[in-house]
Amino acid sequence: MVHKKIKILLFILAVVLIFENVQSNNNYKPMNDNKKELIKATLAAGCFWCVEAVFQNLKGVEKVVSGYSGGHVKNPSYKEVCNGTTGHAEAIQLKYDPAVISFEQILEVFWKTHDPTTLNRQGPDIGTQYRSVIFYHNDEQKRVAEDSKNLMSRSGYFNRPIVTAIESYKNFYEAEDNHQNFYQNNLNQPYCRFRIDPKMDKLQKQFNDLLKE
Repeated sequence: MVHKKIKILLFILAVVLIFENVQSNNNYKPMNDNKKELIKATLAAGCFWCVEAVFQNLKGVEKVVSGYSGGHVKNPSYKEVCNGTTGHAEAIQLKYDPAVISFEQILEVFWKTHDPTTLNRQGPDIGTQYRSVIFYHNDEQKRVAEDSKNLMSRSGYFNRPIVTAIESYKNFYEAEDNHQNFYQNNLNQPYCRFRIDPKMDKLQKQFNDLLKE
């Protein structure tokens, strides 16, 4: 009789252990499951409407925000930045997945979709707020930026010296809502048609393999 009771207890114990194991497997979630390690980059290349539109179309770029960077005024307005007294440049800050696109590729697009040889100017947009700058976030970005600039300077792609600054990142202030996703929201606006559309055409011709579907 005692032997039979022991068998029953062992059977119950086995069932309990199996049940707990199944529950444990069902609740298991791998660490970092479906999480991406996104990296931040901050660039200025003239009017941020243009730069935002370019980088929003790259594979691996998860987010692009237009704003103001590199100056001394906290939380500046668009009007203040346009006056050229804040020290800020119109800039974009993006987050990208390095498993999909590299910082080197991002900088190649940066160089070839604006004119880095004109000081404080991009086309009709004139002033320090339209200067060309790479704001590096760490030593590795600084190294890559300097190497990329030297490579472009030696390549003969531009017939004048590159004047783009490479500066340590110190701040970024998000621009007003009406400046976010400007190209997407204003496709028929004259500035978009005559200034941004040609950039998008150039982007598609030169970097079609890097574009989102």
